[in-house]
Amino acid sequence: MPGPLEGIRIVDLTQVVSGPLGTMLLADQGADVIKIENAHGGDVTRAVSTRRGGMTASFLNNNRSKRAIALNLKHPDGLAIVKDLLKDADVFIQNFRPGVVDRLGLGEEAVRAVRPDIVYVSVSGFGDRGPYADKPVYDPLVQALSGLTTIQGGSDAARPRLVRTIVPDKLTGFTTAQAVTAALLHRARTGEGQHVKVSMLDSVIAFLWHSDMGGHTFVGDEIPSETAHSFIDLIYETTTDYITVAVNSDKEWVALTEALNKPEWRNDPRFKTAEVRHQNVDARLEMTQEVLRTQSAEYWLETLAGHDVPCAPILKRKDVVTHPQVTDNGIVVELNHPVAGRLRQTRPAAQFSGTPLDLSNGAPDYGEHTEEVLRELGIEETRIAALRESGAIHMAEPAEKAVEDA
Repeated sequence: MPGPLEGIRIVDLTQVVSGPLGTMLLADQGADVIKIENAHGGDVTRAVSTRRGGMTASFLNNNRSKRAIALNLKHPDGLAIVKDLLKDADVFIQNFRPGVVDRLGLGEEAVRAVRPDIVYVSVSGFGDRGPYADKPVYDPLVQALSGLTTIQGGSDAARPRLVRTIVPDKLTGFTTAQAVTAALLHRARTGEGQHVKVSMLDSVIAFLWHSDMGGHTFVGDEIPSETAHSFIDLIYETTTDYITVAVNSDKEWVALTEALNKPEWRNDPRFKTAEVRHQNVDARLEMTQEVLRTQSAEYWLETLAGHDVPCAPILKRKDVVTHPQVTDNGIVVELNHPVAGRLRQTRPAAQFSGTPLDLSNGAPDYGEHTEEVLRELGIEETRIAALRESGAIHMAEPAEKAVEDA
């Protein structure tokens, strides 16, 4: 059964992670995403490390379910092919630095001249205005400018810390995918396309505000300097391994004191209410750690769970894929790729009861679908050969196709 976005065509000029992740989510959900790569090697993630069969893990994990063509956008024939694709497209998405796409001849006005009702999507690092708009962008820069590094550090006085995963890139991808579907719904209702702008900086600041910017929510009563609630993570040592334990409600606090056999803590004035437990968080966590250090992780996880105390083991990456909760959820799947072989990836997090997703089409090889897409446009073999000779397009070489068919 086709996915919920079957019949939607997306022309995708994005690369690296933020844009490609967003379009992969849409492709997994059934959209026909045609990824246009430059004719000089394609998406830069094709060249990074961790690879097999010439395919990198980064490219595979952000470009599944798409078709790929390779065009020279500076060649008039390459640009003409993009515009031919746009005639039947529903979405055009690009993540060039502001101004670049206009110089290529694919700004909003030029695209709307071909398809007036298209959903035009621009993904950027810092937005299209302001002193940082034209600056190069990488994940650490957005973490820094958004305040995420100081939030991770714990207080304004502490050394800032990076989150050790590319939160801005990935969060922007998810934000983009949701925004595209909202814009498509609006178009279905009104017949009007619109320009959707998503920046990494905006995505992260909006994400942080829900839980980390309370001190700057009330206008006129801003907190001048953020102090740490606690520098102790909710990560506890046991005699065998690390675990996490988190309690918030009075009921959970009582359950924790019973599980740890510390009923006297309930009469301690520092812990009588949720408010004072929050004020005395360091003392509470240090006391909890002292007890948990006396037994094994297995013992405590069983004991805490028996008292309905929220807890979990701390898993290493290699252990995540085999944990019973993960396997029962079926979030990690194994898929066959014609070039890279057997892959372990995640299915999309959202599951659809009426339109289950087909993940059988892995990330495309470089230029894999150039010939196929050009044929769909009605371009004849002699013309395709001429386009290739002129450098306007790149197609998978016969040797590449042989590997693919093996």
